[in-house]
Amino acid sequence: MKKNQPPPLIRSILIANRGEIAVRIIRTCKEMGLKTVAVYSEPDIDALHVKLADQAVCIGPAASTASYLNQKALITAALITHCDAIHPGVGFLSENAEFAAAVREAGLIFIGAEPETIELLGDKIRAKTTAQEAGLPLIPGSNGAVENIDEAIHIAKKIGLPLIIKAAAGGGGRGMRIIRNMVELEESIRIAAAEAANFFSDGTIFIEKFMESPRHVETQVLSDGNGEVIYLGERDCSVQKNHQKLLEESLSTAVSPKLRESIKHDVLRLFHKLKYAGAATVEFLVENDKHYFMEVNARVQVEHPVTECTTGVDIIREQILACSEGRMDITKDSFAIRGYSLETRLNALTPGKVTSFIPPAGPFVRTDTFLYPGCTLSPHYDSLAAKVIIWAPDRKTGLARMSRALREITIEGIETNLKEQLSILESPQFRSGNFDTRLYGQIIKR
Repeated sequence: MKKNQPPPLIRSILIANRGEIAVRIIRTCKEMGLKTVAVYSEPDIDALHVKLADQAVCIGPAASTASYLNQKALITAALITHCDAIHPGVGFLSENAEFAAAVREAGLIFIGAEPETIELLGDKIRAKTTAQEAGLPLIPGSNGAVENIDEAIHIAKKIGLPLIIKAAAGGGGRGMRIIRNMVELEESIRIAAAEAANFFSDGTIFIEKFMESPRHVETQVLSDGNGEVIYLGERDCSVQKNHQKLLEESLSTAVSPKLRESIKHDVLRLFHKLKYAGAATVEFLVENDKHYFMEVNARVQVEHPVTECTTGVDIIREQILACSEGRMDITKDSFAIRGYSLETRLNALTPGKVTSFIPPAGPFVRTDTFLYPGCTLSPHYDSLAAKVIIWAPDRKTGLARMSRALREITIEGIETNLKEQLSILESPQFRSGNFDTRLYGQIIKR
């Protein structure tokens, strides 16, 4: 603790999540001297996050709706274990305004944005309006929700084909449809709205111009809720399968120094307009050295280790401090963006028992995972099994380091996408740095 600094407001945190992100949060909490409480569903009783936490509470059966999404059970677990705060991790309830409000109503600190801010940014239409008011460039499209087919036809004629239909409350590719001819428009709107209503309980959709060959670039932000906003650089997330990210790197080969400054300026302008505490990510599409605002993720991202490696900043630590004490340990001048970092996501293709697991090691190699020999991957949850992250002084060295690291891995008992990831990593297209969001389909024949 720094001299003359008041004692911490929290001493115990419940992690309302599982898998590698729960393990990641527990590790930072232990370094901060905070007690950790894990929650687990019945099949997760032997999970690594349960073993590492100071205390663990079973919150229900396998189904997420009865366990990790059970708001009442999570808050009750925090209260009976005398926690001061709840960290939602990623996914599950991390961007749920209702949960954030309920946590606060229970007298606990929510390690995340204010409920009103989560609600604003979770609605892509409202988020776009806010970004536009802050002066950020938007992808051409509808001014708000599309109410009927006549309006959709008018927009299509105005901005031209192809276009993309998106769910206002969506994410991960759900509620998305690409339109290449007018014949598809009416049916695609109906399907997208129905899918959005099914997955997000909100059938609101909007339309944007579909960009054929963009790069997907996101930026990491930390804010203390009192006006201090720190920009931690960009990550390139263009390598995707069905809108799901596979590889993330920083810095992006698609971002020129001039564009980098323009993006930074826009992100800081947006966050000075928002009342925000904690970690957030602003996502853009980049094409022809121009950037277009997409959305804000009001939480820590799966790929946050990439930024941690290039800046030396523990994002989870700063997020906890910002949300619990309204301050951060870092300042704009206390870090620098150095070198190159790359993250590879290893996804399980099959559930089952891990009979052998040897992670990679060596200089500047980090593995975030919950795997260990004898653990079981449940079919009920996300397929992410491990993340391998490297740092290097430059991209060429970094690609060689990641290739070496991935080839060291032994995982037996389950199938993963390891071979597929190596195919992408070692492809001439990826190595050249000259690629876009179509890369996966060009390398992995569908």
